[in-house]
Amino acid sequence: MENNRGSWSSRFGFLMAAVGSAVGLGNLWKFPYLAGENGGGAFVLVYIGLVVLLGFTLMLAEMTIGRHANSDAYGSYNKIKKGWGFVGGIGILAGFLILSYYSVVGGWVMKYIVASFTGTGTDKSVFFGNFISSPVEPLVYHLIFMGLTAIIVIRGISGGIEKASKFLMPALFVLLLVTVLRSVTLDGAMEGIKYFITPNFSEITLKVVIAALGQVFFSLSLGMGIMVTYGSYLRKDEDMEKDAFIIPSLDSLVAILAGFAILPAVFALGFKPGEGPGLMFITLPAVFENMPLGSIFGALFFVLVFFAALSSSISLMEVTVAFGIDKLKWSRKTSVIIFTTLMFIIGIGASLSMGEWSDFLIPWIDGKSYGIFDFLDVVTSYYLLPLGGLLGALFIGFVWGVPNAVKEIKIGSKFVTEKLWSILIKYVVPILVFLILLSTTGLLNKLFGL
Repeated sequence: MENNRGSWSSRFGFLMAAVGSAVGLGNLWKFPYLAGENGGGAFVLVYIGLVVLLGFTLMLAEMTIGRHANSDAYGSYNKIKKGWGFVGGIGILAGFLILSYYSVVGGWVMKYIVASFTGTGTDKSVFFGNFISSPVEPLVYHLIFMGLTAIIVIRGISGGIEKASKFLMPALFVLLLVTVLRSVTLDGAMEGIKYFITPNFSEITLKVVIAALGQVFFSLSLGMGIMVTYGSYLRKDEDMEKDAFIIPSLDSLVAILAGFAILPAVFALGFKPGEGPGLMFITLPAVFENMPLGSIFGALFFVLVFFAALSSSISLMEVTVAFGIDKLKWSRKTSVIIFTTLMFIIGIGASLSMGEWSDFLIPWIDGKSYGIFDFLDVVTSYYLLPLGGLLGALFIGFVWGVPNAVKEIKIGSKFVTEKLWSILIKYVVPILVFLILLSTTGLLNKLFGL
């Protein structure tokens, strides 16, 4: 039944939307360079193990809270236990702030699609630096990206988000497979393949585990209210246990395919695998430029990245829009327009902080000062998301109670992993997420000298 809140019209549509929320720049950009920096196959092995422990457990937990309460992230926690809405509020705030600067990066991706087709930007580092520091052009792309996100979300759950995701996700997989085939067939690609799939167990250190732990958490969109919100649109007979396996599995598949698309090409053409954040916008364009038919594959790759960015942005937008509909009693249209406008305005500051406003710095509790873009990233990624995930796990384990959550899950599932999940959500996940918080705030470094 489609109402002001909306609902999924099919299980496939929900799965594609949920996978789309998880698949984003973290898979196609961050995972390959983290693998490059942290021992290749060693990082991949640790990552897969943590997806099973952390990803499945928290994803099922968040969907369960949402479906049980049938409300936005704030309302779901508050309905289950009065006074605990702030946990969902942390996720809503995180999603709101993330999309404010994420859409700026989405705009950069759109610019690179245009540049790939037109062949502009010979020196990639100069081209990228000049573009992001421009006062006007990035804002135009930022506005277009926010506009596309708003158009999809304003059409509702089944008519907008679900319909878009049914196209975006299959198209993303096809484009990614084409890119992988091109990359692994380059002369010299085998060195990169071996690096990516061969684990060197001596490389598995606490630092690698923490890096993989953080990547699992952020890649799966945990702690930002998305899965609580999407779960609230589920029917009671939905098998959430199965969904909580499928979504992280497909998300991880995209991340691993991205590694096969990028690292063999990087090795084949003599670049370094651990180039860090510049890998996507500086190194990869240079890689594509140096391969046969590179302009075509470069354009395809950035179309692929655009699909991933857009599928994530619509889920981030829906978290805040659902709050506007359920808590503030706005219509979907009003909620989308107001939140899109606010995010765009904040994004202006994030974009200008790369150029004309680069001297404007905001002090933070870690003793450092950041530009607007970096400030939004640090506050959300390092503090709000892990905090939201930690409190969510503790909420089920010690406030709502594991037996109540299990009862909700069993409405539509046999729940064969009940005993394991109960232990993980109550004890193991809080410890793992607490380690992320310690790491990202720098306390782990002080304690263990990482």
